[in-house]
Amino acid sequence: MHNLIIDIGNSSAKLGLFYNRSIVKTYSFRELGPQQIEEFLEGEKINSSILSTVKAGVENIEAYLSHISRYIRFSTEIEMPVKVHYKTPNTLGLDRLAAVIGANSLYRNKNCLVIDSGTCITYDLVDSDGNYYGGSISPGINMRYKAMNSFTGKLPLVEFNPRFSEKNGSDTKTSMISGVQNGVVYEAYGFIESYSRQYSDIIILLCGGDFNFFDTQLKNSIFAQNVKTVPDLVLIGLNEVIKLRND
Repeated sequence: MHNLIIDIGNSSAKLGLFYNRSIVKTYSFRELGPQQIEEFLEGEKINSSILSTVKAGVENIEAYLSHISRYIRFSTEIEMPVKVHYKTPNTLGLDRLAAVIGANSLYRNKNCLVIDSGTCITYDLVDSDGNYYGGSISPGINMRYKAMNSFTGKLPLVEFNPRFSEKNGSDTKTSMISGVQNGVVYEAYGFIESYSRQYSDIIILLCGGDFNFFDTQLKNSIFAQNVKTVPDLVLIGLNEVIKLRND
């Protein structure tokens, strides 16, 4: 039997079908309802399912999942495979929590720094004993571009250009690209260096929509040997919550 994992974010919903701890397939939908879930499953029987969402109004999805499986609504109030020490768990982003659970499951007894680069960029560490205390939230790449355009009178709205590799911009547009894209890389370097001084043999896991950009940049750095790209890290973490319940 299989597990169905659903993560509904701000702009899309990502579904994963797991057999034990192996990913069978994944797919993303802009809009999600029972019909899309049924199409994704293609008649596959589901043992357990879990839903993590940042949105309200998912009652029809939950009713469908409860009908076809043993359903879990992911929250900070259920039993976790990691020890959560966050002071305000009710405000903790569920994607952040799922990602560190995924990191802990893939690299047990290791110190792991998760860099999730999406709408925002988050930096979260789970230590070798499975302790999670929190992390950092920073504006994402596109958010930075939009902010410069919105909060100034003359700066244009610039699109993310992952192929840009210059350190210095030669005009306003390329100066903005340099500032944003080099800035997030230097930011990531700073976090990695800081955590590396405190935690030995740290593993850096990349996920989120812009993980390829960070992968390219960090694979050319002194941290390259410790960098792992895990695009489905959040889904992996959510599947671990099901495993914990069922074992």
